Amino acid sequence: MNMKETPTDIGFEPLLDLEMNMAAFTADWLHCDQCSNYVARMVSHDRRDPIRHANLLSSALNELLEMSFHSHEQDGEFVYRFYRYRDMERIELTFPCSPQKSGFYHEIVQDLKSEQALASYLNVIGNDAVPTDQAILFGLAINYDADIKVKDPGTGALTFIVDLPLERLLN
Repeated sequence: MNMKETPTDIGFEPLLDLEMNMAAFTADWLHCDQCSNYVARMVSHDRRDPIRHANLLSSALNELLEMSFHSHEQDGEFVYRFYRYRDMERIELTFPCSPQKSGFYHEIVQDLKSEQALASYLNVIGNDAVPTDQAILFGLAINYDADIKVKDPGTGALTFIVDLPLERLLN
């Protein structure tokens, strides 16, 4: 899929939209867990093994939400969109992001596509000096077989597009 395609271009159907003021979202660490659990339960009810699906999805969502929480940005909107196409779940997460942090994320996502991604992941999880965000993104790519893209909508925000083939992981 190229970056110009939208979810509806390739059959993704919208399931859930959540918008929240970033200051309200970052006011309490529990919002990450609460939002991820709620969304996971809402969209997993019709999967082959809804409880396992919800657990996997909640874990992946929580990691992404924690990344946005740790951006330490207060101004702007936190926007979360959830889509589905067959056995694929798509998360679009947009949150305020500084240009420096945006560059950092773009670099990580580029590294995820290299042939050395697994070796990099093993180095990342064994090194306490590595930023948590890097471990999160590599963990999603390696452990969940996630396809991760990042785009800058040019509004002082950053959007992560994460495709998770969770139904395949259930086999």
